[in-house]
Amino acid sequence: MADQYQSREERRKNLQAKGQQKTKKKPRGLFKKILLFLVIFGFICLAAGVGTFAYLVKDTPALDPKLLKDPIPSKILDKNDQEVTEVGAVNREYANYADIPKVVENAILATEDYRFYQHHGIDPIRLGGAILANFQHGFGAEGGSTITQQVVKNSFLTHEKTLKRKVQEAWLAYQLEQKYTKHQIFEMYVNKVFVSENSHGIATAAKIYYGKSLKELTLAEAAQIAGMPQSPNNYNPFTHPDLAEKRRNIVLSLMHQHGYITKQQMEDAMKVSVKDDVLKPEQRNVNDKPFDPFVDAVIDEVKKNTDFDIFTDGLIIHTTLDKDAQTYVDGLLNTYDNIPFPDDQFQAGVALIDTKTGEIRALGGGRNPQVARGFNYAIDTKRQPGSTIKPVLDYGPAIEYLNWGTYQMIEDKPITYSTGKKFGNWDQSYKGAMTIRTALQLSRNTPAVQALQQVGLDKAKEFAVNLGIPLKEIYESYAIGGFGGKTIGVSPLEMAGAYAAFGNNGIYNKPHAVVKIELRDGTEIDMAPKPKVAMKDSTAFMITDMLKSVLVSPGTGTRASVPGLPIAGKTGTTNYSEEEMRQWGITSSKSVPDSWFTGYTTNYTASIWTGYSDRKNPITAVGDNQRIAQLIFKNLMTYVSRDVTTPDFTMPSSVVKVKIERGTMPPVLASSYTPDSMVTTEYAVKGHIPKAVSEKYKNIDSPTNANAKYDETNQQINLTWSYNSSGSNPKFEVTYSDGKNTKKVTVSDKSLTIPANPGTKYSFSIVAIVDGRTSNAASASVEIPSPQNDQTGNVENGNSNGNNNGNGNNNNNNNGNGNSGNNNNNNGNGNSGNNNGPGQGNSETPPPTTGGQTTGTNGT
Repeated sequence: MADQYQSREERRKNLQAKGQQKTKKKPRGLFKKILLFLVIFGFICLAAGVGTFAYLVKDTPALDPKLLKDPIPSKILDKNDQEVTEVGAVNREYANYADIPKVVENAILATEDYRFYQHHGIDPIRLGGAILANFQHGFGAEGGSTITQQVVKNSFLTHEKTLKRKVQEAWLAYQLEQKYTKHQIFEMYVNKVFVSENSHGIATAAKIYYGKSLKELTLAEAAQIAGMPQSPNNYNPFTHPDLAEKRRNIVLSLMHQHGYITKQQMEDAMKVSVKDDVLKPEQRNVNDKPFDPFVDAVIDEVKKNTDFDIFTDGLIIHTTLDKDAQTYVDGLLNTYDNIPFPDDQFQAGVALIDTKTGEIRALGGGRNPQVARGFNYAIDTKRQPGSTIKPVLDYGPAIEYLNWGTYQMIEDKPITYSTGKKFGNWDQSYKGAMTIRTALQLSRNTPAVQALQQVGLDKAKEFAVNLGIPLKEIYESYAIGGFGGKTIGVSPLEMAGAYAAFGNNGIYNKPHAVVKIELRDGTEIDMAPKPKVAMKDSTAFMITDMLKSVLVSPGTGTRASVPGLPIAGKTGTTNYSEEEMRQWGITSSKSVPDSWFTGYTTNYTASIWTGYSDRKNPITAVGDNQRIAQLIFKNLMTYVSRDVTTPDFTMPSSVVKVKIERGTMPPVLASSYTPDSMVTTEYAVKGHIPKAVSEKYKNIDSPTNANAKYDETNQQINLTWSYNSSGSNPKFEVTYSDGKNTKKVTVSDKSLTIPANPGTKYSFSIVAIVDGRTSNAASASVEIPSPQNDQTGNVENGNSNGNNNGNGNNNNNNNGNGNSGNNNNNNGNGNSGNNNGPGQGNSETPPPTTGGQTTGTNGT
């Protein structure tokens, strides 16, 4: 055992003596053996070393340049290029090496690696010096790793303290030094280090703690920040100002020790109070993330459409956000000021976009959000669209592919699916034949299904997909928005995009939040989707005009109407199946799981979904619960349209106005004989107007043989006419005039009697009316003579203004029977006003009459 504890000198002498003895015997052979042994041993040691090194570094991560990139947050700008917020896994203000002042660089070098510019990634002297410094200045004065090793550790490796990790760190540090300059590596370090407050980078720390850029930092402030990376949270000057100040003073002493500052500079800087130097609480920035639903859409869009990492690549993202509109949407959903929400659990998703460009102006991600980047009801929702799908899947394709006009007739009646299953309206009522305009206005279901059947499922699906509706399959039940399955549905943003194309002459712009991305090197990348023609402008206009009717009584969307604003839009609700109602205990057939309104002007398009997060919770028919989507739309559209001109939709040259005779199936043009009450003005695709003209009213028989005769005896006019009834039951409308006044009467007989005034000419017009149809007119006239006294005293028609009721001669020699005026020689029988002879009656003096003045005597 004692031999085991011999000194190295004793062992050497003993071995030497033994060697001499052996040498004397075989000097050359022993030397060769020793040499061979040493060579073999050297190879073994070398192989073992290489093998051990190879084993330790075999799992070393590759020196991936992407991982060396510093994770810098991206800035999000609104539509006016004003900053909205920053997005990133960490908060980081990037600093290029050229922007790092010497006082900051020296503070870091003195603390972390003062031989940084002399070594090649690994510094044995630095390692020994660190051990000595820990004894001289206290634990933590200096670390053993170089700046290069720390960059490697922060970029590629874990922070575990094992031999394997240290070997890998050294190996990667050596590689890093071969590929990058010292300045590049120093820049990496400065921007990677954690500085508490969920932030990285020395420049970020300067902003957070002092509200300054790096170039504005004092010596004391630079030293405080340079000392933080060793234990960032413990040396946070906001929460631990005393520890931060002690650490800063160590950094200052190291700067003096390595010759970066004088003793006086060190002492002056040490006198500065960290607690008093940092920003006061009221000056500090609160880590607030505004407009979360919109930012959520930006993050998703960048991730989906680019290879950039929005959290780490330091992008400047130019977006479409209208902060004013977004603020209004947030307030609209999260207060009860304008909308009578039934409770706090009631949810809503809102998408507001620019009709012409598809740019997203605001998103309402839901009510009462509890977490950041939670479920976004504006873009994540996949709910059945109900009747809002009808323009997209039924009537739009029918106009596009079948060239239907807005007057196309379709019958609201029970129908059968192609599978043989019967289908009817939810209320089991049917209104018969109607135009597709009326069917859409009243949101009737069976006409919508018939339109889809006539256009064909494949064409309808193609049309919807071109408008951004993500259909992978289609069934006839989709015609009324009954999409199947829990994962098949649409979001408000998708519906807004589809409807905006109707308001934009058929041009579809995919809704988007990002228009441009600016990289750190100044490169700009255009991100706006390219517009595409999704339909003919004739289809877009005609659907739009039909949808305008929805907001007019008796349309289903009158609650969404804004006075003075031309709006097109559509309501939509979904229903529960009988099985769902039984399963979830829903007793009222009027309860619905979803309620929608999607509409647009020439400037803005908005789509609103309302309901509960769990479909089994129904929207009841109480109050306005099922119309809240309309109320949100009305409030929002009123607000965003308040300061802008909103022109009406313009009819393109591919569309023509046509006058259609109501109720005709198939539709025919109104004729000149069609009554105004039976004419409706609609729209047709140019070149596809109806060819037939109505003959319904043209073929009505007209009255004939009209004759007006004066009945002198009864002082009246007798009007008669003939009519060939042909089995009909006509009425006759007679219009007559005396030159001053016109009157109109309706009779069933073929005659009319009216009183007549002397000296008047009467004209008559007679038309026949059969089943609402009006014939051409027959006419007649008659002139009534005026009463006159000639030389023989004849009074026409026996009427005089003296109330003379007799017939005969009225002169000085009245030989007839009647009344005599002032006549003293009355030889007739009667009463004379001045006659005392026999006679009966009263005599009076009337006013003068034509032909002379007489005394009114009543004859017997």
